[in-house]
Amino acid sequence: MVDEQERLLPIANVGRIMKLILPPSAKISKEAKQTIQECASEFISFVTGEASDKCHKENRKTVNGDDICWALSSLGFDDYAEAIVRYLHKYREHESERANYKQETSKARDVTGQHDHEDKVEGDDDDEEEGLCYTDSQKGKGITSTRHRHPAPLKFRIIDRNDTSPS
Repeated sequence: MVDEQERLLPIANVGRIMKLILPPSAKISKEAKQTIQECASEFISFVTGEASDKCHKENRKTVNGDDICWALSSLGFDDYAEAIVRYLHKYREHESERANYKQETSKARDVTGQHDHEDKVEGDDDDEEEGLCYTDSQKGKGITSTRHRHPAPLKFRIIDRNDTSPS
């Protein structure tokens, strides 16, 4: 049998997630964190077990995101399944964009002989351009700024089901 602590989510992560939804002044007892830790871990095991059974019946060894969505829906958690389907779609779009960007920069590097990072030009003030960030690194004795492109982060809205006012 697997050790009890090994099958549970890390309690620090559970506490961090709980704090996100509570007011900053709220305190969370150790017992509350442990209770949520056990419930969340059990829920994940329940859904994953259902998805794993489906994969086993289909002679597959890998559980994927679509299997989790199917399991949520088949277990009656349709609202969660819909949210996960939307997230999965956005995640796959993000990964596709990232792969395309890597492929484009690789092709450009092959043609120009440059590496992935472009040196920042003195007086270049387009830091506000979405998806770009600058980092400083030490090369030799000077500091060089390099520009990296990162896809825009995923954004989610929290919906309060008890709120009856129109959005």
